[in-house]
Amino acid sequence: MGQARSSTCPQVVLMGLDAAGKSTLLARLLTGQVMETSPTVGFNVGTLDLDKKTSLIVWDVGGQRNMRPNWRYYLDDCKALVFVVDSSDPARLPEAQKALKKVLSDEKLRGVPLMVLANKKDLSNSMTIREISNHLDLPSYSDRSWEIQACSALKGLGLQQAFLSVSKLIKKS
Repeated sequence: MGQARSSTCPQVVLMGLDAAGKSTLLARLLTGQVMETSPTVGFNVGTLDLDKKTSLIVWDVGGQRNMRPNWRYYLDDCKALVFVVDSSDPARLPEAQKALKKVLSDEKLRGVPLMVLANKKDLSNSMTIREISNHLDLPSYSDRSWEIQACSALKGLGLQQAFLSVSKLIKKS
């Protein structure tokens, strides 16, 4: 008791391709509001209080192609990776799959749990969780705990539940 919260607060890194909805998602979680966002250059960070006993420090890292080589610099002390995909954009799933595979191959993420958030599920043309899971080749990641959940950053649907699941994944790992 009485310790500074930041020292006990697990760090979670939020990654995904540009325009997947990472910043909208983090802003919605932190403020409860939809905020105008622009492409993230660098990162956004915030402390997410899930309940009285559970908080996470969430790093939202820019996803543009020229930023992805820098992702590895955000992995120190990472307790879970949250990878966000735009479930309404099947054309970019091969690119997302490559980006995910590359970041998960980093030594710093060995055994670190993965949560994939299929964002934009409020759109009528969004793919199913199973389709996204197969496109990202999630079943091949037998070396770590992983989950995939649907959400809508814009509507705020599924976000709280997803991060409570992330917290549980961290506790199990």
